[in-house]
Amino acid sequence: MRLMLCCLALLALAVPAFAEDAKPDAEGFISLFDGKTLNGWTVTTCKADVENGCIVILEGKGFVRSDKIYGDFVLELDWKNRKEKDYDSGVYFRSALPRKNNAWPDRYQINLKQGEEGSLVGNKNAKVTGMAKGGEWNHMRLTVKGDTAALEMNGKQAWTVENIQPEQGYIGLQVETPNGGQFEFKNIRIKPLTPPVTPGAGK
Repeated sequence: MRLMLCCLALLALAVPAFAEDAKPDAEGFISLFDGKTLNGWTVTTCKADVENGCIVILEGKGFVRSDKIYGDFVLELDWKNRKEKDYDSGVYFRSALPRKNNAWPDRYQINLKQGEEGSLVGNKNAKVTGMAKGGEWNHMRLTVKGDTAALEMNGKQAWTVENIQPEQGYIGLQVETPNGGQFEFKNIRIKPLTPPVTPGAGK
């Protein structure tokens, strides 16, 4: 029995915990990515993997999303494009699942397309240029409260917009490698300001 308990304890240490089950840090942030696995994420119609502590989007057109749904939160992450030019990806927030026959959700996407990095797709009041450095690590901080969202890119205020609906949705990464190339994401953490929801829980 003692040997069995020791083996179970070693097995528990060997298996990475879900990032979302981690305890909040001193600032109230929880890791959304454990740096080792895609636990806590769902990958659809594309290929993604973990390399050197980063989520890397590798092939296809699709969506890499959080398993949980978030309402109000502060999200931080670092991103870098691998393609030298004409790169394109995006970070989604409060998104629904993609509609049938679509690779990506309809909204809300923070663009990572070359020349438009940080712009909120479809919102003329949230267009920015020159806030990111291609081929280098860039830091993003997104704050969403109620119907308001605000973005900082590399420590500078990019935009604040209102009328963000619905009240909750997924965090996600856009994958469109045939045209936009591969991207890397790391240090993905979130500070929930309202409790996250697990889809289907309680049913």
